[in-house]
Amino acid sequence: MTEILLVRHATNDWVNTGRLAGWTPGVHLNLDGQQQAQAIGERLASIPVAALYSSPLERTVETAEAIGSHHPELTIQTLEALGEIRYGDWQGAKLNKLRREALWQTVQVYPSRVQFPGGESIRQAQARAVDALESLVLKHPNQRIVVVSHSDVIKLIVAHYIGAHIDFYQRIEISPASLTILRLGSDRPYIICVNDTSHLPRYQRASRPRLSFWQRLAQIVTFRSYS
Repeated sequence: MTEILLVRHATNDWVNTGRLAGWTPGVHLNLDGQQQAQAIGERLASIPVAALYSSPLERTVETAEAIGSHHPELTIQTLEALGEIRYGDWQGAKLNKLRREALWQTVQVYPSRVQFPGGESIRQAQARAVDALESLVLKHPNQRIVVVSHSDVIKLIVAHYIGAHIDFYQRIEISPASLTILRLGSDRPYIICVNDTSHLPRYQRASRPRLSFWQRLAQIVTFRSYS
């Protein structure tokens, strides 16, 4: 099996100010992001890795560089298919403005129906990201590789491999500089962990909301009825 260490890029000022960066050029890690990238790099420093892949956008490449600094034998290989969703006319906008758009509610509840104006559909983004991973599995059988990508892209990948309908992908949390581990290439995919931020300072770690038994049961019933 191929083990894929999926890493979301570390934080930047666009995340902090609630703007949708998309494919906007020149979005770099800020100071907190540089520290987060260093932390995930140190987390993976002692783990043997056969290859290091990244989305071509600066914030992902800079995160990959922090990881690669502990693996000098590796060269960062960029793949456009690992890049952020192409949000089209929404790119660069503030989220509080987008929330007033009629399409916003559809994005949140029925993303399978969404085609971003001037951009791609969420289904298209999921398909090209999953195709990219499947190609890497064929290229790296029985190896461990690192893939640095974006929140929505990783959510879509996880949703695919757990068999969740694409309309549920927004229920998955992927925090800056988090680690998600998949094992692929056998009779079924294995999800080892999702959104692990234990390497970050406590104040930067992912929140873990507590759900009651009935809330968890409702999620299961909803998922099964939808399927």
